[in-house]
Amino acid sequence: MDNSIYIALDFPDWHETEQFLSRHRFTQAPVKVGMELFYREGPDVIKRLNDRGHAVFLDLKLHDIPTTIYKAMKNIAKLNVVLTNVHGLGGSEMVKAAKQGLLDGTEGQQTPKLLAVTLLTSIDQTVVNHELQIPNTLENIVVDLAKLAQNNGADGVVCSAHEAPKLKAACGQSFLAVTPGIRLTDTASNDQKRVATPAFAKEKGADALVIGRSITAANDPKANYLAALKEWQDDKLS
Repeated sequence: MDNSIYIALDFPDWHETEQFLSRHRFTQAPVKVGMELFYREGPDVIKRLNDRGHAVFLDLKLHDIPTTIYKAMKNIAKLNVVLTNVHGLGGSEMVKAAKQGLLDGTEGQQTPKLLAVTLLTSIDQTVVNHELQIPNTLENIVVDLAKLAQNNGADGVVCSAHEAPKLKAACGQSFLAVTPGIRLTDTASNDQKRVATPAFAKEKGADALVIGRSITAANDPKANYLAALKEWQDDKLS
């Protein structure tokens, strides 16, 4: 997978999404479609984005019994997305079913890469230990979930940049680390806790970034996007 920055299209409907992409001239930029937009517009939004030349990461974080996940992924495979995901906490059989669904659903096109969500970037060590009652370090949990996902057919994980080095050491450089919670230096963290700049994420081994509000809520979204891209690519070339 080429190193990429995916713009998180966290908009309520296609009208606002199209306005944003057109107004700021985001031509063919990779994008992430999450629950808010997909649950309003359905699969048609993926086709519209594909028609505009956008590579799509479909971020629904599926988590259900293996049979349901298999059937859902078999349908998702037909949508022509490049990345999609499930929750790693669903266990080995669920991850395996997700991969098989993508393989069985692919019809004359490239099979989407399967990512497993480890721990949301809104979660920190306090939540892990005191709310989820897991007596382990956050970093170790992420790596354990990554190894489980890899052993059951996943192509990579969604994790914060902070866990990427240990993850790469455990799973190898070819196992993808897609990192949300990316913020430019002068933008707020909002509800994210394990955040990182593009340069920090690349230094730690991230393969692709997901950036939302630092771009979409900026006064000049295109300028912020280009700044993030420059930071990412300059670091990549250094």
